[in-house]
Amino acid sequence: MASPDGHTASIIDGKGIAQAIRSEIADEVCRLSEKYGKVPGLAVVIVGNRKDSQSYVSMKRKACAEAGIKSFDVDLPEQVLESELISKVHELNALPDVHGILVQLPLPKHINEEKVLTEISLEKDVDGFHPLNIGKLAMKGREPLFLPCTPKGCLELLSRSGISVKGKKAVVVGRSNIVGLPVALLLLKADATVTVVHSHTQDPESIIRDADIVIAAAGQAMMIKGSWIKPGAAVIDVGTNAVNDPSKKSGYRLVGDVNFQEACKVAGWVTPVPGGVGPMTVAMLLKNTLDGAKRVIEQ
Repeated sequence: MASPDGHTASIIDGKGIAQAIRSEIADEVCRLSEKYGKVPGLAVVIVGNRKDSQSYVSMKRKACAEAGIKSFDVDLPEQVLESELISKVHELNALPDVHGILVQLPLPKHINEEKVLTEISLEKDVDGFHPLNIGKLAMKGREPLFLPCTPKGCLELLSRSGISVKGKKAVVVGRSNIVGLPVALLLLKADATVTVVHSHTQDPESIIRDADIVIAAAGQAMMIKGSWIKPGAAVIDVGTNAVNDPSKKSGYRLVGDVNFQEACKVAGWVTPVPGGVGPMTVAMLLKNTLDGAKRVIEQ
């Protein structure tokens, strides 16, 4: 791992940080339960049977159980009508014991994602994808009720690792609605100078090499090489890409958007894949659910 001069980056332990946050949440849930006799409730809606979606959903439900959050499970068939899904969302909006509603994306092709997400009550939008929440995130002096979980997790990893964002040059690689765009807006809110690199960017390498903070969310396996990274930079790798690996039982292994081995020789901090950003996404979902519940229960 060490470079010729013996440098190795600090590895940011997302799993450990997420575990600490989850135990803070469990304590808080306990306190709510003792004081008010109520606990936070999260409804997780899944449509169809995509393997990856199912594994994410079971992870989220399991995490709820461990934190003492009540999980409302809604499993709908692949062929469900858009109107049926929307009326299910309306039902959950009306349930007082449900404080957060999460619709697992992507949805089947015949369903309009935006239409469904807009129907989730703003006060229960724990994924932070309601257009109003994203709009407020984009505006100065406005605060969304909820921040999207993965971007929020990225900033939490930076702050809990003692990395300041204010005045720093940050480069976000990727501009998806789920990570790239909202994490760029969050960094801007935290007073970073932000550049977004995307598929039409000319010479991404020179832009990334100028960054104090790199958030990689492009979905391209090991696209960012060690030589692209400024010495001492903080690198948060959101990518999870499966690459063939005959030595593994599954036949593949997960890698990020950053070449981890190379990055370790130059960066100041780097997140591993797996065990970096992934566990934080789930922890932030629980945190958002807790915050939503506290707004209602402590009124």
